[in-house]
Amino acid sequence: MNDPRRFNRREFLRRSAAAAAAGLAGGLAGQSAFAEADPVGEAARKVGRLPRRKLGPSGREVSVLIGAGDLAPAPAEAAILCGVNFWHKANRWARNGAPEAVLKNREAHYCQVTVDRVGGNHEVGRIDEQAHYDFVKEMIARTGLRYFDDMQLHYGYHNRAEVKAERGFVRAFERLKKEGLVKHLCLSQHGYAGNARVPGGESAAEILTAVVEDGLYEHAQIIYSYGPDKDINDFLSLARRKNFGTIAMKTARGLGRMKQDGDFMAALPEGAAPHNALVRWLTTATELDAVVIRVRSLDEFVETFSGAGKPLRSADATAVALMTARADRTACRLCTACQPHCPQRVPIAEILRFERYALDDGDWQKARALYAGLERRADACRACGTCVAHCPLGLPIPEKLAAAHAVLSA
Repeated sequence: MNDPRRFNRREFLRRSAAAAAAGLAGGLAGQSAFAEADPVGEAARKVGRLPRRKLGPSGREVSVLIGAGDLAPAPAEAAILCGVNFWHKANRWARNGAPEAVLKNREAHYCQVTVDRVGGNHEVGRIDEQAHYDFVKEMIARTGLRYFDDMQLHYGYHNRAEVKAERGFVRAFERLKKEGLVKHLCLSQHGYAGNARVPGGESAAEILTAVVEDGLYEHAQIIYSYGPDKDINDFLSLARRKNFGTIAMKTARGLGRMKQDGDFMAALPEGAAPHNALVRWLTTATELDAVVIRVRSLDEFVETFSGAGKPLRSADATAVALMTARADRTACRLCTACQPHCPQRVPIAEILRFERYALDDGDWQKARALYAGLERRADACRACGTCVAHCPLGLPIPEKLAAAHAVLSA
C-alpha cells in the first residue's frame, strides 16, 4: 500500500468523475483530465478507453481485458479509469478492501468470486454445497461488495461424468441467487487427463464441451495462448455458436523468459512490443470474448492494455510468430496430452505450470510452495521419453522436468 505512484482514494474518485465528465467514453487519448505529473492518470491516458464485448447469454458488455483482485493498486486504478468493468477474483479484496471507486459505483462493475474445493486442493478436494454457500457469504461481508455478479468454480471439474453427477456447486449457487447475492454461474477449467491424483481425469476441452452442452454455466476461463491447439480452438468455435462466454487465462506462455533474453528482444521488428502484440492477437484474431493477463507495474499496464482491440500490424504478426516459435521450443502449453502416457504418473502439466510462475512471472515463493505440496514431483521421472511422443510440441519433457526440479526444489 506504500506504492509511490498511488494517489489517495478521494483524489482518485474525483479524477475518475472528472474523466467521465470530460468525455471518457469517447477515449482518453488527447484528453486533459489528468496532469502529466500523475503517473496513474498518464498511464490511463496512453491506453485510452477499452473496447467491450458481450459475454455469454446475459449479453453483458465487459471490457475485452478484465481485471483481477490481486492486481497491484496503481495498475488497478489505471484500469478502472480505462473502463475495466469485470473483476476476476474479486474476493481477494477481502484482504485489504475493495477499491473505493468500485464500491462507490458498484452497479458499473461485475465482480466475481472464485470458489475452491474444500478438504484439499483442486485435485483431491471435494465440492461441498454448504461450504461453498458459507464461503461466498463470508466474502461478501469481508469485501463490502454487497453481492457478487459471478460465482466461479475455480479449476473446474475433473471429468465429464462429474459435470453431470456433481451438482453441489450449482445448488450452492442457486441458493445464493435466490437471496440476491450472486447472479451468474461460471467456471475456470484446467485439464486433468492422466493426473495421478484424479481418477478418470479428462482434458479441459472435453470437460468444457460437456459444460456447454449441459447448459447451466454462462461462461468459462480457459488456458489459451499463441500456437495452434485444435481441441481448444474447436471448443471456442462451439462456444461462439452456443453463445457461451469465453475468457482466456495464462496467455503469456514463456513471455517472461523471452523478455529477459536480449538477443530475442533485439530480433523483434521495430515498433513491436511482446505484451502489446500478444493482446492485439488475443483480442482481434481469436474467438475469445475477453482476456485476463497479469501486469505488475504501470509500464506493463501501458504496454499490455494499449493493444486491446487493436488490429495486428505487420510487425505485430511477425512478433507473435517469433514468440510462438520460441514458446513451442521452451514452454509447456498445459494441454495434458502427455500425462496419460507417463508410466510414473508424474503431474507434468502441474509442474510446468509452476515453472511458468517462477521463470515468467518471477513469483518464486508461490511456485516453490505449490511444488513442495505435490505428492509426486519431477524427480519421479525416469527419463523414459514416452511422454515426448505424445506432446503436440515435441518438447524434451524429461529435460524440462529435471530443470524444473532443480529450480523449484532449491
